[in-house]
Amino acid sequence: MEMPVVEVRKHGVWLLAKTVDQFIHRMIVEEDAKNSQERNEAVFNASADAGKKLYRTGDFAESGISNLDVYLLKKVGIFPDIIERKVMRHFEEGDHVSALVTGEFYTKKEHFPGFARPFAFNAEVLLRLLLKMGKLSLLLPFFLIIFYRVGRKVEAKDAARGALKSPWWTLGCKYEDVANIAQWDDEQIEYIKERVTEEGRQEDIKKGKAPAQVVLDEAAFLLDLASVEGEWDDYLERIAKCYEEAGLPDVAKFILYRD
Repeated sequence: MEMPVVEVRKHGVWLLAKTVDQFIHRMIVEEDAKNSQERNEAVFNASADAGKKLYRTGDFAESGISNLDVYLLKKVGIFPDIIERKVMRHFEEGDHVSALVTGEFYTKKEHFPGFARPFAFNAEVLLRLLLKMGKLSLLLPFFLIIFYRVGRKVEAKDAARGALKSPWWTLGCKYEDVANIAQWDDEQIEYIKERVTEEGRQEDIKKGKAPAQVVLDEAAFLLDLASVEGEWDDYLERIAKCYEEAGLPDVAKFILYRD
C-alpha cells in the first residue's frame, strides 16, 4: 500500500507527497534545479538506487521547462503547496477565473482523498474573490454586486463545511479559521468531547458497534481535538492506548516513538 508523506504541524498534518517515491522524486528534482554551489549532493547519495530509477540528473535542464513548479506538476505529480502557489499566482495576475478553476481542480476527490486541505483552501479562495468584488463594487450595477457577493459567500460556506466533514487534523490550518467561514459554533467540538468520554463509549457499544471500532473512532476524535487545541503531546498516550485496545500494537508503538 502506498503511504503518504506528511509533516506534523501545530494544528495538524501537511501533505508533502502522496507517496514516498513522489517525495523522493521531487527532492531530487529540486536539488538538480539548483546551481552547483547551492546543490546538496547528499540528497542524491541518500536516494541511492531509488532515486536513479525515478530521475536522471539533468532532465530538468534538458526539458526546456523554465518553471520548476510546472515541471514538477507535469513530470512528478501534484502537490498541495504547488497547487496553492498556482492559485495565488493567478490572483496576483488578476486572472480570477483561472484561480477559481484551479481551486476547483484541487478539490477533486481522486487527487487528495481523505484530506480536508483542498476544500479549506478553496473556501479561502472564494472568500478572497468576495473581497476583490468589494473593491470593484463602484464599477458594477448594485443587483449584480449583491448576486455575486451572496453567491460566493454561500459557496465559501459550503466549501468550508465540506472541509470539516474530513478529519480536522488534515485542514492544514487552524480549525477556527475554517469554522468561521462555515459559520459553525462550538457545538461540534462539544459533541466530539462527549464522544470520547466513557459514557460516549458505552453508548456506542449499546448501539451494537464493535468494541474495536469504538476505540478507533475515539482515536479519530482525539486527533481532531488535538489539532483544534494544537497540543499533540497531551493526547498521544491516549490515542496510542486506543490503537492498543483495537488490536494494533504496532501503530500504538509508532505513535509513541521518539527519535
